[in-house]
Amino acid sequence: MTVRRDFKEPARCRPDLVIGRDELFTAARDQLTRGGSVLLHGPAGIGKSTVLRALAADYGEAARTVLRCSATESESHLPFLALADLFGLVLDEISDKLPVAQRTALESALTGRGESTLQRDGLALRLAVLSALRALAAAGPVLLVADDLQWLDSASAELLGFAARRLGDTPVQLLCAVRTEEQEYDRHLRASPPDTLAVRLNPLSRAQVSALLDHRGYTDLPRSTMREIHRTSGGNPLFALELGRALGESPTPPRPGEPLPVPTSLRALVLSRLDMLSDEARRTLLVASAGARPTLALLHAAGRENAEAETAQAAALGLLATEPEGPAVRFAHPLISAALYAEAPAQERRAAHAALSTAASDPIERARNLALATTGTDPEVAARLAEAAALARDRGAPSVAASLGLLAARHTPPDGAPAPDDRRLQAAEDAITAGEVDLARDIAREVLTRATVPAERIRAWEVVIEAAGQSLGEVDAVFPQALADAGDDPRLLALVHYRLAWRKLIVEGDFAEAREEAAHTADLAARGDDRRTELMALSFQASTETLMGHPNAPTTIKRALREPQDPYVACHHNGVGAARFRWLLMSDQLPEARSTITALLREVRRRGMVESEVHFQRFLAETELRSGHCGRALDLARESLRLARDSGIGLGASAMLASLAEASGGDVDRALALAREAAGKAEEDGDQMYVSRALAALGHAQLVAGDAAGAVGSLRRVRELEQGLGITDPARGRWQGDLAEALVRVGEPGEAQDVIDVTREHALRLGRESVLAVLDRAEALVRAARGDHEAALSRLTSVQDRLAKLGYGLEEARAAFALAMLRTGRPGPTSYDEAARLFRRCRALPWLRQVDAAVAAAAPETVAVPPQTAPPSDALEGLASMERQVAALVMEGATNREIAARLFISVKTVEATLTRVYRKLGIRSRVDIVRLAAGRHAK
Repeated sequence: MTVRRDFKEPARCRPDLVIGRDELFTAARDQLTRGGSVLLHGPAGIGKSTVLRALAADYGEAARTVLRCSATESESHLPFLALADLFGLVLDEISDKLPVAQRTALESALTGRGESTLQRDGLALRLAVLSALRALAAAGPVLLVADDLQWLDSASAELLGFAARRLGDTPVQLLCAVRTEEQEYDRHLRASPPDTLAVRLNPLSRAQVSALLDHRGYTDLPRSTMREIHRTSGGNPLFALELGRALGESPTPPRPGEPLPVPTSLRALVLSRLDMLSDEARRTLLVASAGARPTLALLHAAGRENAEAETAQAAALGLLATEPEGPAVRFAHPLISAALYAEAPAQERRAAHAALSTAASDPIERARNLALATTGTDPEVAARLAEAAALARDRGAPSVAASLGLLAARHTPPDGAPAPDDRRLQAAEDAITAGEVDLARDIAREVLTRATVPAERIRAWEVVIEAAGQSLGEVDAVFPQALADAGDDPRLLALVHYRLAWRKLIVEGDFAEAREEAAHTADLAARGDDRRTELMALSFQASTETLMGHPNAPTTIKRALREPQDPYVACHHNGVGAARFRWLLMSDQLPEARSTITALLREVRRRGMVESEVHFQRFLAETELRSGHCGRALDLARESLRLARDSGIGLGASAMLASLAEASGGDVDRALALAREAAGKAEEDGDQMYVSRALAALGHAQLVAGDAAGAVGSLRRVRELEQGLGITDPARGRWQGDLAEALVRVGEPGEAQDVIDVTREHALRLGRESVLAVLDRAEALVRAARGDHEAALSRLTSVQDRLAKLGYGLEEARAAFALAMLRTGRPGPTSYDEAARLFRRCRALPWLRQVDAAVAAAAPETVAVPPQTAPPSDALEGLASMERQVAALVMEGATNREIAARLFISVKTVEATLTRVYRKLGIRSRVDIVRLAAGRHAK
């Protein structure tokens, strides 16, 4: 094998590649495996070389010969340089296989001896390259790897293009990368083999940039900073890494409102054409970089009289891209704006902000620029910033409000009113609303180092606890300190006890104690005349009672709905609206639940309440899933998960719901992975409440995947956990029917019936009609497993009708599927058409695949079996109930799949049961069972 030594490197770049590049890597790898070629393209720094190296390292082992070249701009004028890189080490191997004229031309081009040129030796050189590749391919597959095609010398590019277009079925593949903007890769594609796949590398998402920086060791960056890195880098991994490195090396992080430090390496990369601008044009661009939404009109108002001509000059140099249908001035890349701003002296920056502070029409933008143009404290500037923060809050921009609030605190004199720390705490609360929990926690902890007033300290402690999210166990030490700071003030004590109620639920997993703590909080808040906290406590109490199946839940919800109401509590994800939604959903009122959660989601989006949006998106997905709208639920669940990953909020819960949606309407393997991720996150957070939900999702995914034994293991643990938590309402997780079905499949109908009986008692008490219908479906399977097929068929028919009337489309389809499977191999209709129709209506793709498998399994097999009237009883003496049923069906000539369908057990269970039958009867195969039965009949 001939392989360039410098290309036999370990795939050390693969961990970076996994971040955001899985799908395109798989597509490119599959293309190479099929014998095709790949052209990677995208802008500078997007990761083409990383992907190229990883693909070559991953696929290169399949090739006998790997040829590599990597061009540079400084060497692009040297003719045949790329050709020398590619063929230099293999020339001795192939030279004697080329015709003399071709060999002479190729050796002259590669060695530089002689005066070979395309003009003089064009045809001989072209044919020589083609012949060389064919000669190498005759000994085994060839992989040609070329990076930075845009810098390839023109002679080499022409020769390789000629050969590539004529290789035909010769086993030579090209793996190339080229720098392009937008979609400008056509000319490179035309020079590639006809079967080349063009793969564009797009920017990374915010979550992917965060993962990349974490992988490289930049792990302590706040989410607000990570968001700014993503914005400034435009999702370009090289730019993001350089910005992260600059932040890591900076002694002090940038303050809110200040741009990120742009390292010299990036400034040189993006501002190389800046020197070609006039001084006036450069000042105009600086003003544009200082503005949030620069327009030509804004630049004119800021004193830039020749803005049109100067921005046109910048656009011609590739620095600006003016919007074709609007007045906006847009930088070609966000990093150009950041680098230009970072390059400017501080005095020039302040001058630009001062001009914008009067030119901008938006009061928020005027206030922000005024702050950045001002040094030191200034009460008037601070007041204007505080007003702008309030306006941003009302507009649903809490992140902007937090940034402005911190600027206001910075410009507030130490003895000002409100005090600087009051404004900092307001900024922290805005940051919580915006989902920037790291920033909020840092602000609160800074305030706690100097605050002495109890109300201020409790307010800061609240932020610290809220920032912990589901990981309340990590802030256990906070609660004693907060209680001490609250003293005997009922208003302050109510705030602390509200958080303690959540701790009881999440950390200790005690619903009863959490409910009592919430009721105590509501009483304290009422005594302290704090209506907001009282409403939040009542909402929490109502939600807890709903999940527990407590009879007081409707009464507590009514108490929480009494006037006066608080607009914040009304739409908060732990407020009364959410509590009412949970009650509606669990009470089978799906249309009203959908309208309620849709209105809540609309309102929190308007307010910019990120955490509530994550949860409400998930709640809406759950509603659609129960209604049987699997495609819609899958879209919503994936969006909720994306938002959770970006914000770092509710990740475990969103992964859990996404798992359920994938198992019903998407990919079962992904469902299993997401369920395990959710369970791991809940375990890591010490969140007892969501451990059981995640395991229920895992059990459901395992059942859909055909792993009944795995489903039983997961769902048995859910049963134990919820018994310990005190959860009795089966509508909370709705896993009981799955557990009963899985138990039947593994041959445990007795335990399945026990699960059904216990659950039915609670469902009857609470009036959970859909749960009762699902339990009846599971009980029909138990009856079928015990041989009572007629009762099972009758029960399933009734169940399907009841679920249809309740609006549970997917559960209705599952009942139809069970009915069709039970009829398989029996007299009468056995069509799966109804189940397939219902699953298609739901867009339940995994279930449709199960229907297809069942239809295939039901096809008659060409195995001749002597007809039998009935199995003799004495032939089955000594066998257990399940063993007798399986053996009897074998005697009837049923296949293992037909037996599994008839008894509602898995094929693996049939096989295991038959093994026991063989051992007990002293036989070796199913044929012996038939012979045994025939022999007994002959007697």
